Amino acid sequence: MADSQNDDAGPFLPPTISPPVLLSGASQTYFSPIPAHLVADNTPCCLGVDEAGRGPVLGPMVYSAFYLPLTLSDPLLKQKHSFDDSKVLTPAVRLSLMKELCTTETDLHHNCGYATSSLSPLSISSGMLKASKSHMYNLNQQAMDATIALIKGIYERGVNVTDIFIDTIGQPAAYQKKLERVFPTAKITVAKKADSLYPVVSAASVVAKVTRDIALEVLWADRSKQMRKRKRKDEPAGTEKRAKVDTDARDVDEPSQTQGESPEGENEEEAEEAMAWGSGYPSDSKCVTWLKQNMHPVFGWGPECRFSWGTAKDMLETKGAVKVDWPEEEDDQETQKLTDFFMAKGDSSEDQNVDELGTWFGTPAGVECF
Repeated sequence: MADSQNDDAGPFLPPTISPPVLLSGASQTYFSPIPAHLVADNTPCCLGVDEAGRGPVLGPMVYSAFYLPLTLSDPLLKQKHSFDDSKVLTPAVRLSLMKELCTTETDLHHNCGYATSSLSPLSISSGMLKASKSHMYNLNQQAMDATIALIKGIYERGVNVTDIFIDTIGQPAAYQKKLERVFPTAKITVAKKADSLYPVVSAASVVAKVTRDIALEVLWADRSKQMRKRKRKDEPAGTEKRAKVDTDARDVDEPSQTQGESPEGENEEEAEEAMAWGSGYPSDSKCVTWLKQNMHPVFGWGPECRFSWGTAKDMLETKGAVKVDWPEEEDDQETQKLTDFFMAKGDSSEDQNVDELGTWFGTPAGVECF
């Protein structure tokens, strides 16, 4: 029995994805059930972290943490199931491995656990587009926080993680030192191409990649549905009625080839549309073309787009979008503090020597007043 939808019930949807949350534009985090024997026996485990979707302008960036007993890393992941860097595995192989991981009767499900943090385009962009540079939440910091949160969550659930392996972009040494301060009891290895070197990172890579790919499909299914509705709405009056008459006539003369599905022509149209925005990377001409053709002059795009990416920002500024003038925020340095109202006025030595406590209720009177 699988943890999520199987082929008989429809397209495979891993438990790492909640379509309502995804379509709302929010980020989401998922922790798989912990194999009971890992906690009961306090089994020493290794943990790997990798991401998918750091560079695309469309879709979420997904971080994944994967763990299993130290002694099973090579025998189970590398030798038996041939886990490798997700980029060298075919989509079919990646999907097959993810399905096994989600199926209760398999050795992967019995011995392994995983967690994902899917950072939505909205979350990424809102952090990177802060008006004040001092408040900007850049992509590296978001990635670091997601990694730390996943590892902490697995520790909190009782898993005895002794060895951590992480794939990095940038300088591994600086990244490793930061993590060692957060997790001082674990042996931490941060390396470039870790998804090719360590099977547990390869497994995390597969989980992250499958989650992102299917999330992009869910986003596209919703977007293409909206596009078809808009297209039908824009059709000349009478077109839809004629199409219905033609369909009814065909149903009388010819039996439908599928039960409960759209006509073959519509399926072909949807299949063709599924390729419309390509991989979601700015370097993909399909992606750029789709962005240009589907840009709203005021709102830009939907929850699938990272507005902080140069590709999106340039289009909004140069391709006919409505120009918006945002009021400038006051500099934090110009804001008065409450304590400023209780400070002595003036800079003279006389003002500085005033006894504020003594004059709080008035100035003392001398003998000459009597």
